[in-house]
Amino acid sequence: MSEQKAYASQDSRMLIQDKLHTSRDSEDPTAWLRETEIVSHDFPYLANLIADSFEEWIDGLEALPFAKSWDWCVLNFEGRYFANIADQQERWRHQWEQAAAASLLSGATSSVQLTVQGQDMSFFTIPLITRVDKEIFAFLGCAMPTQQYLMGGRDTAEAISLQYRTIFYHKFEHIFVTDLASVHQHAERESNRRSLLFQIVQRMHDNIDVNAVLTEVIDSISAMYPGARLELFMSQDHRSTHPQVKPLPFQMSSDDVCARAFKDGRVALNTNTEDQHIVEIGLPLGGKQGVYGVFHMVMDNSIFMDVDLRFLSMVADTAGTAFENAKLYERSNQLIRELRMSNELTQRLNQSLRLGDIFQFAFEELLEMFGADYCCILHMNEEKGGLEVIACNHSSLQNEILEVGQGLGGKVYTTGESLIMSNYIDNPNTTSRLMNATGSQSLIATPLSVGGEVRGAIMLAHRDAHYFSYDNYRLLQAMAGHIGLAVGNARLHAEVRRLANRDSLTGLYARHYLDEEIKERQSTDFCGCLIVVDIDQFKMVNDTYGHQKGDKILKEVSEIVKSSIRQGDIAARWGGEELSVYLPLMGVEQAVNVAERIRKRVMNETEPNVTVSCGIAEWSWMDERVSVESLFYRADMALYKAKNNGRNQVIVDTKENGSGVKGLPHK
Repeated sequence: MSEQKAYASQDSRMLIQDKLHTSRDSEDPTAWLRETEIVSHDFPYLANLIADSFEEWIDGLEALPFAKSWDWCVLNFEGRYFANIADQQERWRHQWEQAAAASLLSGATSSVQLTVQGQDMSFFTIPLITRVDKEIFAFLGCAMPTQQYLMGGRDTAEAISLQYRTIFYHKFEHIFVTDLASVHQHAERESNRRSLLFQIVQRMHDNIDVNAVLTEVIDSISAMYPGARLELFMSQDHRSTHPQVKPLPFQMSSDDVCARAFKDGRVALNTNTEDQHIVEIGLPLGGKQGVYGVFHMVMDNSIFMDVDLRFLSMVADTAGTAFENAKLYERSNQLIRELRMSNELTQRLNQSLRLGDIFQFAFEELLEMFGADYCCILHMNEEKGGLEVIACNHSSLQNEILEVGQGLGGKVYTTGESLIMSNYIDNPNTTSRLMNATGSQSLIATPLSVGGEVRGAIMLAHRDAHYFSYDNYRLLQAMAGHIGLAVGNARLHAEVRRLANRDSLTGLYARHYLDEEIKERQSTDFCGCLIVVDIDQFKMVNDTYGHQKGDKILKEVSEIVKSSIRQGDIAARWGGEELSVYLPLMGVEQAVNVAERIRKRVMNETEPNVTVSCGIAEWSWMDERVSVESLFYRADMALYKAKNNGRNQVIVDTKENGSGVKGLPHK
């Protein structure tokens, strides 16, 4: 326990308060100070005060040469000699301690105790008593010639001791007042800091904006310690435009002050810097859910002396709580926004069941939703053997086929795992055509799953590093689920439509689909031909070989028809054993070649062998009347003529008189 704290003990403070009350009405406002007193509990802590008073008193004896010539010492309240006090005579120590012990034993508090009176020297101690309770708090020891002692030297020494007592109490009063002033100053400082902290807390909690909270705490700390350099390192899920807010580095040494503060969640100090005059402080910015960042303060040692780490820690804790509240508010708003965007995306995706439209809608919505510079949607194309770039706003990549497993998109597709990259340039072992072509640094990507199967990948890129947050990363995963569901619905719709438009036995299109396609083509193309194919004497085949064999023959003829036409041509089952083929943008001479190819192959490749008759009709934009019905009617009339002319031949309808041109006869 320090000397000053002893004087400021509870008993002393109560005594001072009583004196203050009693002296308020007195004429002397300092009277209470002269009535202050030390108590027995303070005696063990008076060594420094006794020593300082003794040295000052000894110096004052220069005005009294006779007294200066005597040997003096001072002893504590137990009569023990102070060996470390200057100007004391060690040689008389034993005599003085005996005198003090005798005084204590006798209980005398006001008389000089004589120990030894020799022929040459006399030794005695003078008790020093308190002002109020008359308790001995020290002894003055004196050694003088016996002759002077007998001639009144003792009385003179006792009188001189009063001056020592006066000096002692002056110093005591000075220390007491200094202590009171220090206590008052400390209390005032704490009051000011509590007031400042309250104001900071009030301003921070009045803000429900994350950036406003950070700006407030940075400005407050900077105002309290203007000589310090302050930065705030935030985790990667928060971006700020404030110049003093920076991203927290991923790689920091274990002894870094920011790393320790972030990891331990406590204030960290670093005084072992290259410049010994510099001090580093790390203040964690955290709340109940974790640590979000670290305040990094760098200052001179002279400034650090006035820094209250406890107060700074309270400010940082308050800021962390306010930041967390603002973050939660921001997150709730973000969730509402995400739900709204999800609903809007779902509604727009459901506006169409065409796969191309869905990818285009998703592409446009994702660019706007995430504020990305680039969006790239990959979809697996088995026919082309790779990932096809279905949608991308960088022209060099549009419709490109990427090898599975190559690049970041291929990695996401292969592993089925999402990816976030804050700085592409820091990953030299990773290559991406999208990132290289666009000069982007930030990336989030997620697999596109359809019906539980990964069918592609969605990639969003931005030119700035550390642009996407983990909230963006999670949102993209959620949006990919909606997009995958829409793609699955479109594929199911396409499959249902395909099944509805197909003949279940032959696999050819149904007649109604052929009608719709021809009608649409006649509104956009300038010509086309229709071939109607009929299996000759098919009833006889069924009667001879049975219906199962007849169905097999029908399938064989259908396969021959499909393999004899172009990819854009449309083959359909017209009804019964009759098939039809529409040849867009093809003239009648070319149509005859196609029909002849079908006729010959059927004759040679079927088992049992059957033949077919074909009727051909064409249309062009120059016809007076263009319709699906008239085209089918004329092709049917040509087929009827082929049947009547002996079967196994191709007849072309002539628009002038309805007569036909006979095809090659069966050989």
